[in-house]
Amino acid sequence: MRINKKIMTIAVVGIGLIGGSMALALKEHGLVRRVIGVEANSVHAHQAISLGLVDECATLEKAVKEADIILLATPIGVAQQLLPIILDHVDKQVVFDVGSTKHSICETIAKHPNRKRFVASHPMWGTENSGPTAAVKNAFVNKATVICSKEESAVDAVALVEKIYGILQMHILYMDAAAHDMHVAYVSHISHITSFALANTVLEKEREEDAIFELASGGFESTVRLAKSNAAMWVPIFMQNRDNVLDVLNEHIAQLKKFKACLEKENFDYLQELIENANGIRRILKN
Repeated sequence: MRINKKIMTIAVVGIGLIGGSMALALKEHGLVRRVIGVEANSVHAHQAISLGLVDECATLEKAVKEADIILLATPIGVAQQLLPIILDHVDKQVVFDVGSTKHSICETIAKHPNRKRFVASHPMWGTENSGPTAAVKNAFVNKATVICSKEESAVDAVALVEKIYGILQMHILYMDAAAHDMHVAYVSHISHITSFALANTVLEKEREEDAIFELASGGFESTVRLAKSNAAMWVPIFMQNRDNVLDVLNEHIAQLKKFKACLEKENFDYLQELIENANGIRRILKN
């Protein structure tokens, strides 16, 4: 497939935070000339056009037919349903997704005759916001992205997706789909569960919401920020990555029990040790 930035058309299926932000960036950098949106929500479709995220909205079949690249950016459960349909209509086009789980979607199309036109990927960026109005410029700069099981995709398809992420100024990691799902359970999925649980804890204890807003500090806001994330997106993620999420959740509960025991037994020396051990995360976060 010839890669010519002057003639490329991209179909963005699902024009939300990731799809919209990526469409903005690719058009701004000149890789694509035309963006065709596919959006089931009519309000979102109108917003995407008015915000300049897409040039037009079309049916899935028309968008796939006219595009060189198809970006699948719907919630993961919808993506798993749509991907086989998209591949049914693909010839030489390249299809890639941006979902938070990879094993299930790869299994779904493992035996599809056009499997090699699909590249499984996951840009490691996001916010708690959703929909076209959540799209932002320069969203992906200096962030990591994962390309999964690249040996199952055509060489030219992988090359184009690598080019896209290079233009977005992301650094690329490669791993097996199953390994990816295990790792994101630790670095992403458990963070969301913790935030949801903390928000519910506070809401249960503090019936007077005004008190929460008055007392909330920056630390609380940053910890609970993810609790504003869309349930329609996150329930399917937890469903698909259930086993890995349960593993990390069990470990997280075990750690919470250690803190609880320290307070119950007034073992403040061990409490200090636990906190100092946690400070080691600085080596990973590097800031």
